[in-house]
Amino acid sequence: MILVLGLILFVYVITISHLIYGFDQIPTYTKSDDKPETYFAIVVPFRNESANLHSLLESFKNLNYPKTLFEIIFVDDFSEDDSVKQIFKWRMENGSFHTTLLENLRMSNSPKKDAISRAIPIITHEWIVTTDADCIVPENWLLTLNNYIQNHDVSMIVGSVSYDCKKSFLHHFQQLDLMSLQGTTIGSFGLGLGFICNGANFCYTKSLFTELNGFTGNNTLASGDDVFLVQKAMVKDSKNVHYLKSKSNIVRTLPMNDWKSLLYQRVRWASKTSSYQSIFGKDLAVIILAGNLCLLFGFLLCVFRKLPWHNFAVLFLIKFVFDYILLKKTNSFFTKKRMHYLILSSVLYPFFCVGVALFSLFGRYEWKGRKFN
Repeated sequence: MILVLGLILFVYVITISHLIYGFDQIPTYTKSDDKPETYFAIVVPFRNESANLHSLLESFKNLNYPKTLFEIIFVDDFSEDDSVKQIFKWRMENGSFHTTLLENLRMSNSPKKDAISRAIPIITHEWIVTTDADCIVPENWLLTLNNYIQNHDVSMIVGSVSYDCKKSFLHHFQQLDLMSLQGTTIGSFGLGLGFICNGANFCYTKSLFTELNGFTGNNTLASGDDVFLVQKAMVKDSKNVHYLKSKSNIVRTLPMNDWKSLLYQRVRWASKTSSYQSIFGKDLAVIILAGNLCLLFGFLLCVFRKLPWHNFAVLFLIKFVFDYILLKKTNSFFTKKRMHYLILSSVLYPFFCVGVALFSLFGRYEWKGRKFN
């Protein structure tokens, strides 16, 4: 049995090693001094975000970019709080910003895809940037995108996302999980096999969106406005899809404040894996699940005295070391702060990972007051 577990872990380690190698193949981009000339349409779908909109709106006010070169399009997905009132008030107080507020038109099983599709027809310029209502964008967000666009032949740009964490274990557990996802994202693009991104910091041309037929083909799934689009783009022309590894382009968002919400969020993310167009993405998901199942199964064998504890300790240590290298590289790029609760999170993560995978196959989840399969 130990040989089987060891073989599974060997495949896992080789895979993580490739991601570590890929991570280093993406150079860190430093903002140049190019003149702002790219016009951006910022699209923000939202639903019941009154508690978070103020921070996003303030970050828009602080953008280091000419107001004449960007517009903000908010799409309300039938909010039941005062989110719309907040945007109306902000628009009245900041009339120099070109701001549009639309009501979502539900056409599919995916409210967010519908919201983005609602905004795109009224956009008259080429570059679209999406973010979420619970985010804070950095002041040089658009300026960095502008400079990158001017210096690269690109039609889609995947950006970085990090959490604003408090001191709780729950928040730091999520931060480590997000760092693993961001490390995987950067590593996969470094290997030329990018398949994942985050809609909180995502940029592409309107013409590319049109050529890809938007979200056609996956709008029956509630999630994936970002992932499926990037996978379509990679199939069409991977050379024009870049990851922007820049410290001045990191969008911050909020972690979940309870375990139930975290579970539903991760189930929502995991539920689309089986529909990936990327073979590498599917294989990677299976390998990561198998690696965590390996530890979980090894732990159960130890509990029932079918496997010596020192053998399990070796398996755990091997996985921990390679996970740590990828996490360390990713964390060093995103922040100067050290990682917290690393060992405890590593012990609990296999249970969490397997639970999310099982729930995504057999369970339903709630999001923004709605239930999805």
